[in-house]
Amino acid sequence: MKPFRSRSARVIVAASAIGALALTGCSGNSDNKSEGKTEEQKDAAKQQEPVKYADASGSTGPAKPVAGAKEGGTITAYMQSDFTHLDPGQIYVSDGKQLGSLIFRGLTDFRQDAEGNLTVVGDIATDSGKSSDSGKTWTYTLKDGIKDEDGNVITSKDVRHTIERMYAKFIFDGPNYIQTWLSGNDYRKALPDGPFKNKHLPDSVLETPDDKTVVFHFNQPRPDLPQALAMPGYSIVPEKQDTKEKYDKAPASLGPYKISEFKAGKSMKLVKNTEWDPKTDSVRHQHVDGYDMPLTISVASQTKRLMADQGEAKNAISFIDPVDTAQMQDVVSDKTTYKRTVQGYQPYVWQMSFNLDSDKMKDKKVRDAITYAIPPAAMVQADGGKYGGEIAGGLFAPTLPGFDPTYDPFGKLKKPNGDLNKAKELLKEAGVKEGTKLTYAYSNTPRGQKQMLTIRDMLKKLGYDVQTKELDRATFYEQIGKLDNPYDLYMTGWGQDWPSPSTVITPVYDGGLVADGSPNYSHVDDKQINDLIKQALNEEPEAAAKTWEKAHHRLVEDINPGAPVYYSKTIQIFGSNIGGTSYDTEGSYINVNDLYLKKP
Repeated sequence: MKPFRSRSARVIVAASAIGALALTGCSGNSDNKSEGKTEEQKDAAKQQEPVKYADASGSTGPAKPVAGAKEGGTITAYMQSDFTHLDPGQIYVSDGKQLGSLIFRGLTDFRQDAEGNLTVVGDIATDSGKSSDSGKTWTYTLKDGIKDEDGNVITSKDVRHTIERMYAKFIFDGPNYIQTWLSGNDYRKALPDGPFKNKHLPDSVLETPDDKTVVFHFNQPRPDLPQALAMPGYSIVPEKQDTKEKYDKAPASLGPYKISEFKAGKSMKLVKNTEWDPKTDSVRHQHVDGYDMPLTISVASQTKRLMADQGEAKNAISFIDPVDTAQMQDVVSDKTTYKRTVQGYQPYVWQMSFNLDSDKMKDKKVRDAITYAIPPAAMVQADGGKYGGEIAGGLFAPTLPGFDPTYDPFGKLKKPNGDLNKAKELLKEAGVKEGTKLTYAYSNTPRGQKQMLTIRDMLKKLGYDVQTKELDRATFYEQIGKLDNPYDLYMTGWGQDWPSPSTVITPVYDGGLVADGSPNYSHVDDKQINDLIKQALNEEPEAAAKTWEKAHHRLVEDINPGAPVYYSKTIQIFGSNIGGTSYDTEGSYINVNDLYLKKP
């Protein structure tokens, strides 16, 4: 997943009842195994099981009925700004993912159970995929009755078109997993104009033997393909509807709703897509008549309106935005209001990234010293307190299956205010002189500015001459993503693309991906890590999980390219007339697939 760009990004698991924030999954931990753990560790341990892959029987619609659901009415979905993209091929950040749940469909999708556990199901495909040739070949068969909003039947040609258009140069902001798996890192060379000049990938790579069948051929096992295909970026773009660059303003729907009106930067309206057949869909519902989406409502105003719960706000939700931190205490202290929230972990881990190309960051003792000294409790407090984050022991978020809540090699849970004495000892051993200059770059957001004060104070206590550099939020990752950036350290965040460590370690710590614009912000290039990545990517999930964990431990304990600081959490609020509320475990927001109005 692309870097964490705002506090409105992905949320993983939630509880809507009053009480401590908790994951809705089940870890299998008994009470006696929880003894001696912090409340945060107990919460983090309650997380989802490994993702399952469904066969045809588990992928058949309609979706499981929502208890008490009624039909009709319009939900108002508040947004503070416009969507980044509407073209599925350009969608990689979170706002488009949430919209995509309503209007797009792909070969596969994620479905969650009542405990938050995930299963990949066939969406427009009959199942999650059939693998052969030791996982190098995957075959998909399309369901009957899949049409776009104009009634055009979706065939394998549309699936091929969807994949091949991702090679075109005008697609620049979406995921590139499947393209690189099929054609290598320089995949655009394989089809520089996409399919738009009647050229296609060879059958040895992507095959469509008939209108119902799609076959992917890879040069190594790709056990995560069903999860990758569930990303919104690989949602189907019908060949007849594709307008290339213009598609980003007017995409065609295959889902239960379609765009009836869009005023860029102002508003969007969704209405029912009458060509959507619930019998083909095991994930989505179409309870309400549509959605009104004002795109200019600030986070503060959203929270204020939903707290007041008057008029339109009773039928409203915050589509992607969290509770305003300035009004957080008002929300959580009022029992009636707090019942109208969903909350939980995000897949993001915030870390203090060390620029390993900086002479001042090359000594691991220096990196360890700063890691020990950082006060994670203060950093969390600047991001909404316990509702905004939780102290991190490692670089894997609680949203990953197999997460270990006890992993804490730097003792951050025991010393949440940092360990300055330990830090000073390490700096003395490293021979760091008093008054050494360090440059800390930070984003000019309210959170970034508050956290900068904490980091600056901490570094000064260690004897550093601290230079702080404020960077514009819109270009922050672009600036720190340059290999020759002039900064010594900076806070970064990263979240998984799907529930697998492969989407964390590979993009962020693979030395082969060190380049301008790469999310390897520390410029890590470690042979052992690189070898472990290659090994894990060729292993079955159970064996790969152990390899990823080995890589994780080496990164944190032996290299320390970035100090783990905290896991992100969020809390969202909705109106009193909204029913069917839960969190989409993988999609990371309020689950729009099940919503209805109690009084339409």
